[in-house]
Amino acid sequence: MNETDGTSSPAPTRARVRNRRGEGGRLREDIVSAAAALLDETGDERAITLRSVARRVGIAAPSIYPHFPDQPAIMLAVVQREFAALEAHLRAVAQEAGDDPRDRLYAVCRAYLGYARSHPERYRTMFGGLWMPTLGDNSLTEDDLTHLGTTALQILADAVADCAAAGQSLVTSPRLDAVTLWLCLHGLAQQRAVSRIFPWPEDGIADAIITRIARLEDA
Repeated sequence: MNETDGTSSPAPTRARVRNRRGEGGRLREDIVSAAAALLDETGDERAITLRSVARRVGIAAPSIYPHFPDQPAIMLAVVQREFAALEAHLRAVAQEAGDDPRDRLYAVCRAYLGYARSHPERYRTMFGGLWMPTLGDNSLTEDDLTHLGTTALQILADAVADCAAAGQSLVTSPRLDAVTLWLCLHGLAQQRAVSRIFPWPEDGIADAIITRIARLEDA
């Protein structure tokens, strides 16, 4: 805390032990972790700069260039890692939910919403936020952006398809209905984050979305 004006000072730069030969990948992960931590603390992608990330890691800003050409590339790495974490979480939940497809669908959807609630700043950034990448900006390509989140969506689509195959759902296009279900869940997650004073029902709203969009109540 700054004693003169009461504001918080940036985290002090810490000395970093030089990586041994072949450990460059560890520095890359440290850079991504530092950017994610700054995002959690500030809630603002604009606070993530090469200088602020370097300060957090304990290196000089030019040391970032062998790993990332610019700030958007760091943000892309953060987003890619978060989608991978989300996908791993959903897959684990689906496996733990048991053999009943309906239970598995509810578990996956609730886990998705739980992830958004537990990681609000990262979740917002995963779907745009203040970080709006432009195709062609140095390291960013169309493939980098168009495949983000596809595995997570497939896990949801598989859960919907399993319900239909078991006669627990009346959906006729699992992929289309999974996208529709995701849009509803995403909308709920986003609105919960930005409309915190709204009197959201404590229970029932998520399950109502799942039941109706996946057409479970009629099956």
